[in-house]
This record gives sequence, structure tokens and C-alpha cells, in this order.
Amino acid sequence: MTISTADTVTATLHYFAPPLDGSKPYHFINADPITGKRAKNWETVTQEREIENIRGKEHTVSLDTTGFQFYRRAVPHTTFENDEVIEKEYYPQSIELAKELTGASRVVVFDHTIRRRRPDEIADTPQKRQPVPLVHIDQTAESAVARVHRHLAAEDVPKLLAKRFQIINLWRPIHHAAWDWPLALCDYRTVDRSNDLVPTTLKYPDRDGETFSVKFNPANKWRYLRGMEPDEIVLIKCYDSQDDGKTAIFTPHTAFEDPTTPKDAPLRESIELRLLVFYD
Repeated sequence: MTISTADTVTATLHYFAPPLDGSKPYHFINADPITGKRAKNWETVTQEREIENIRGKEHTVSLDTTGFQFYRRAVPHTTFENDEVIEKEYYPQSIELAKELTGASRVVVFDHTIRRRRPDEIADTPQKRQPVPLVHIDQTAESAVARVHRHLAAEDVPKLLAKRFQIINLWRPIHHAAWDWPLALCDYRTVDRSNDLVPTTLKYPDRDGETFSVKFNPANKWRYLRGMEPDEIVLIKCYDSQDDGKTAIFTPHTAFEDPTTPKDAPLRESIELRLLVFYD
């Protein structure tokens, strides 16, 4: 396998374009099993952007400044084939890891997604999720608070919401390095909160959620860690209640086709855990 040493790559990123009729954007979480498409009322626009490989410069980013942080942390669970075993083994291992890395007093996993790229398959079903080539943020403030109400005991919610809490995505390659369709992360400090973000309804079969779609902003600065290994993780901040004007509170991110991916690289496989993270 021939490995690129380039500091930056130029790649196509897919940004959000608002509905022409001015209505609130929406899209369905489940795709049509025949077409593989998810019903939505908005489009995307493509932009060629430079993405910096920060391998060897991981210290230049952090969870509270840029909104994401890389670590090398192996865990005992390495199979990732059975949801029940993942919940029994990988969840508690990741909870302890998240507490160690963030200093949180309580961490709750509320879901996980395994993604395996299948270029010959159209459908993107809950059982066969593929990498998402769309710039987005997983939560809005409203949907973050709703997650606390949804997943925690009602009597605990007021005291949990009275203190700092976060939603963090713990992302890890599985089985082999993620050369193929890696994850690009946008430096929070280069996002214009008042103009770049559009609340978008996420329609589940039984309820509505909400995410932030992200419009193109030429000021955005993008980074990635080329060839992340299964013993490497990235913590991606989706929400932080500590909105003090100094702390990163979210991270736009997207999968992208890296032009430096070796031709013989295995297809991307990854797991992401979404964590409710609470502090005393």
C-alpha cells in the first residue's frame, strides 16, 4: 500500500442548500429500500475544499477549542459484529474511556451506528448504514435537551440540565485503518453560527428529531487524521450547554472521498457511539 505524505488534500464536500419555497427543511432517517434515497425537501451543493491532515499535529486541536480531539486508546472489544455484545462490552468500555478523557461524572450511551461502505449497494438502511457525505451537526440545542428527557429518568432531568452537559460522538475505525472515505471535521472557530446553520427536522418512524444542516462558508477550515487505526478515536462534540462565547459547542463533520486513498485500501468500517456527558 502506497501512503501519501501530503499535508493537505483537495476534496469535494457536500453542503446544504435551503428549500426554495422557504419552508423548514426536513429529511427522513430511513431510506427507500428500492432507491436508497431519503425523502427530503432540500438539495446539496458541492464545494472543493482543502482538508488538512493533522497526523503528527494532533495537539493543535481540542474538544473545547476546535470541537474535536483525537486519542490513541484501544479497548478489549474488537469484533463489532453483534449489537447485543457491543452493548454489553463496548458500551461500558467506552463510558469509562469517555469519563477518563473528559473528566465527566456520568456518561450515558443513547445509541450506536456501525457504518460499512458498500459501493455496490444503493440502500442505506438502519442495518446497513454507509458513510454520510454531507456536512452536518448531529444535534441542535433543542434536540440535545430532548435527548436528556428521552433517555434519563424524569426525576433526574432537572438537576442534570442545571449543570453542564454535552453530547459527544465517539468515533472509531473497526477491523482496519480508515483510509477509505475518512471523516473531515470543521474547526468550530471558523463557523458563523448566525448564518451557517439551519435547523432541520429529522423524521423517525415514531417521532421527529432535529439536526443542524450546514450552508457553505468559505471561511471553514477542515481537518482530518489520515489512516486512523482501530486503536485511535476521535471525540466529536455535537452539543455543549457551556455556551460562554469561548468554548466550542459543536463540530460540523462529513465523510469525504480522499484522493490520496491507496487503491488497494479496504473499504471503510467504523462505529460511532453517541454519548450524553454530564459534569458535577
